[in-house]
Amino acid sequence: MNIVTPVAREAAAASTGRPSREETEAAIRTLLRWAGDDPAREGLVDTPARVARAYEEFFSGYAIDPVALLERTFEETDGYDEIVLLRDIRLESHCEHHMVPIIGRVHVAYLPHHRVVGISKLARVVDAYARRLQIQEKLTAQIANTIQQVLEPRGVAVVIEAAHQCMTTRGVHKPDVTMVTSRMLGAFRDDPTTRREVLAMIGNGRGMGGER
Repeated sequence: MNIVTPVAREAAAASTGRPSREETEAAIRTLLRWAGDDPAREGLVDTPARVARAYEEFFSGYAIDPVALLERTFEETDGYDEIVLLRDIRLESHCEHHMVPIIGRVHVAYLPHHRVVGISKLARVVDAYARRLQIQEKLTAQIANTIQQVLEPRGVAVVIEAAHQCMTTRGVHKPDVTMVTSRMLGAFRDDPTTRREVLAMIGNGRGMGGER
C-alpha cells in the first residue's frame, strides 16, 4: 500500500482546509478532559501525538485511489477463465457511527475476461476502502463495484464477515455476533450454479444465498 508521509499529509491538509496536526492533538486533549482525566499527567502527556499517528494509519485509505491499484493487469493467462478467489483477507476498519473497530475477513472472487490482476492488488483494494470510516454494506459494494469497473470481468463476488465493536463492546453487548454481507455481480449474480460454486470455495455456502 502507498505510504503517506506526515509532511505530505500536512501539506494535503493545508490545501484542503483539514485541521493541522496541532489542531488535531488539541482536540484529543479536549476529549481526554471530557472523559474526566488530565491530559497533562505523565501517562497521557504524549497520548495526543500517539492517537494522531494511529489515526493516520487507521484512515490512510482516504489518500489512496483504489482504481489506480487495479490498472496494471496481465493478459498472458493461457486462456484461464475460471474463478480467481482470494480468501480470508484480514479486515480492519472503523464504524462511521461510533468510530470503533470492525474486525473480520473478506473473500474476493472474480471471473476473468481476457486479463487478470496481481492478487496482492485485491487485498490492497480491500484495505484502501477499509481504512476509511465505513459501514459494512457500503464497504462490500465499493470493493465489488471497483473490481467490476476496472477489470471488466464476467463476474465479481465479495463476501465480508465481521464483528462490530459498536455492538460487541457497547450498546447491546453481544460479543459472539458477526455480520455477513455479500455483493454478487455478473455471472455470480445471474447464474445460480456459478454462485454456488464460489460460495462453496469460500466455505460458507450455507445462508449466503442472496446479496445483502
